[in-house]
Amino acid sequence: MQTARSARERGREIRCAALDMPWARCAPARLARETILSGFFGPVMAWYVKRDIEGREVFRGERPPVVFVANHSSHMDTPAILRALPRAWRQRTAVAAAADYFYRKRWVAAAVSLMFSTVPISRRGGGMEHGAADHLHRLLRQRWNLLLYPEGTRSRNGSRGKLHSGAAVLAAAHDVAILPIYVSGTREAMPPGRSWPKRLSAGMIFRRHPIAIRFGPPIRPQHGEHRNETMARVQAWFDAQAGAEPNGSAAGRRSATPAAEQRPVAGVGSR
Repeated sequence: MQTARSARERGREIRCAALDMPWARCAPARLARETILSGFFGPVMAWYVKRDIEGREVFRGERPPVVFVANHSSHMDTPAILRALPRAWRQRTAVAAAADYFYRKRWVAAAVSLMFSTVPISRRGGGMEHGAADHLHRLLRQRWNLLLYPEGTRSRNGSRGKLHSGAAVLAAAHDVAILPIYVSGTREAMPPGRSWPKRLSAGMIFRRHPIAIRFGPPIRPQHGEHRNETMARVQAWFDAQAGAEPNGSAAGRRSATPAAEQRPVAGVGSR
């Protein structure tokens, strides 16, 4: 029975890679995506949130590709991060999305692939094995950046979960840097369960939610370093950012679990 279950898991992983939609990364799709991000998401987000972007100077000394890793608490995280990236980097960044959530229906998969340049990834164990990550390796070889959410799902209570180690596996395999991104405020603006952002209200006065996107220094896997050790350095940077928040002792607190696991990193948020 265990053998049959393992075979089914491998089948799901292989199908996950087959769900990728390369057409969403062609030149016309990139143009359409830039129009959507700038012409639609830009004004919409400006109405609901007030952005603060820090650390963009890291891009001056970096060349693509890199593996972006970010904490995750809202479906707003992806457009917020993409909008915060320099345009040249944004247009060559693919976002890992949970195959079991975003790729169950063909039209949903096509929509998110076009809007956010998503690529499917398995959130089940072994998602970096049996050829399931071939499309991710291929993107890095083609000098595309990857945005990964190593917690694998959105936080429901504001705490940060354990980090899966797939980002370190990819970075080490291609000798590229991990560039961490810390996002705050998006959960308050658009918490899990909401399909549209909201504005702060105090009586009849409506204000925009403050959100912040902070880019950290590159973290490079070192020779002989275990992938969990690499992700522990990423976790330490996240902890430092959460501790610097006004409410860092509560909302930014990570759960009391190991910093990293030998499991794949998942992508865009889930249920």
